[in-house]
Amino acid sequence: MQLLYSLGADKQLEEKTLIQLYEKGIHKSYQLLLFTLYVILEVSKISLEESERRKSKLLPQDEDLSFTPKLYENKLVQSLESSHTLEEAAEKHRFNESLDIDLVREVYRKYSKSEAYRKYLQSKTTLVDDRKILLDLFRFLRKDDVFNELLEDNYINLEDDKSLIVGAVKKVIKELPNEDKNFLKEYFPDDDTWMDFGKFLLEMTLEKDEDIAKLISPTLKNWDADRLAAVDTILIKMALSEMLYFPSIPTKVTINEYLEIAKNYSTVKSKDFINGILDTLLKELTESGKIQKKGRGLKD
Repeated sequence: MQLLYSLGADKQLEEKTLIQLYEKGIHKSYQLLLFTLYVILEVSKISLEESERRKSKLLPQDEDLSFTPKLYENKLVQSLESSHTLEEAAEKHRFNESLDIDLVREVYRKYSKSEAYRKYLQSKTTLVDDRKILLDLFRFLRKDDVFNELLEDNYINLEDDKSLIVGAVKKVIKELPNEDKNFLKEYFPDDDTWMDFGKFLLEMTLEKDEDIAKLISPTLKNWDADRLAAVDTILIKMALSEMLYFPSIPTKVTINEYLEIAKNYSTVKSKDFINGILDTLLKELTESGKIQKKGRGLKD
């Protein structure tokens, strides 16, 4: 949707460039996931510094002497530390250059004052506790301004990918420890998702733009096409592409998905407007035989 909007705003943008930007965006989202995991690892690693600092005091207290960097040394974090995928990504994309270590220390200091972390340090813990503390740390980071600014400064796609990344990070933590040093590669979108669906949808919406515009035009008799929200037009075209050229996707699923996108990205009235247009077109195109769905639970 955003790429198609960019094409409308910049007439000199070529369609092949749009496809390249789409593919680049997929890799950028995956990189954001790995960077987020890298930050969690680096915040955990500050506990090593704290341990050394406490031990080096001239007059260490009992609390200092008993402190251990268990946040970093627990098996889950060590599994991240030994991940070849994360290590390669950190080196390739120079994650360390994107991190201000003083800010990482600041984030750790704030988290170290939390009740959950203090309780974790003072208790005999299990693998379950290790997982809980990492999830708690990630929950804390998501609410921290420094952490969010750090991600925003390096990834302009953060706002759109946030819910996706949050879900993926939680899933990774729940899979740790993992003996497979490359298991994080499994989190790169599979071909069915980003090529057979996403890339093909973009290509068909571009290729069939004139044909789809002709289908939409009669339903807009009482509307000035030039006054329609650009995003609404794009969403209608994408939805029709999906209805026409993806025979295995139920039309109801398509409409619901695009109404949800409209609610988040367009005007207050867009949802009802798009719903009305798509309902009308669905009925007409189904009756004319242009929309035919095949597959389990779908009409041929």
